[in-house]
Amino acid sequence: MALELGGRKVFASALDWPGWCRSGQDESLALEHLADYAPRFAAIAAVAGLDLPVGAAEGFDVVERLPGSTTTDFGAPGGIAEADYDDLTPAEAARAAQLVRAAWTVLDRVVADSPPILRKGPRGGGRDREAIAEHVEAAEAAYARKAGLGPIGGGSSGAAATAARRTQIESVLRGARRARPSSPRVWPPRYAARRIAWHVLDHAWEIEDRRDR
Repeated sequence: MALELGGRKVFASALDWPGWCRSGQDESLALEHLADYAPRFAAIAAVAGLDLPVGAAEGFDVVERLPGSTTTDFGAPGGIAEADYDDLTPAEAARAAQLVRAAWTVLDRVVADSPPILRKGPRGGGRDREAIAEHVEAAEAAYARKAGLGPIGGGSSGAAATAARRTQIESVLRGARRARPSSPRVWPPRYAARRIAWHVLDHAWEIEDRRDR
């Protein structure tokens, strides 16, 4: 478990479970929110063919505290942990790729099963379904470059371009072995998997919450 400490937000990230990452106003609230989301993340792990251990949300072992940044306070986990610079075994790389693929699968299901107009926030804000899906798609184009890929499909959008982009991201993650990229502009694969899966799930769960209440 790593904690990323910003000025206004703290992110708690399960380093061995890409995508299981929640924030709070302080360390205890971030860990509490992470525990609250264990059942929801267990469903993602199941799609990946993995079992989140019973009791995984009890007694978190914080192995690293990272300094936060404006990215943290903006609302995204932007800290790269020392553990992210550990090389990957073939099994670890495959597992990370499986969890990212599972996040995409769940997002696609949620989008397909949700109404186009979502419940607004307390101040009348919040994107609707298609705007959220388009935002995730646009972010993944940037994430693909950070994962070490160039523009895929000429920077085009749409279902075919999204599918091609995801396939190549998954291939890069599955084939990752060396944790330290050759360029400082490229994310270590462990962090890339965590950041991509977190962003996809954060919006999948947002859609679920705003359609069901």
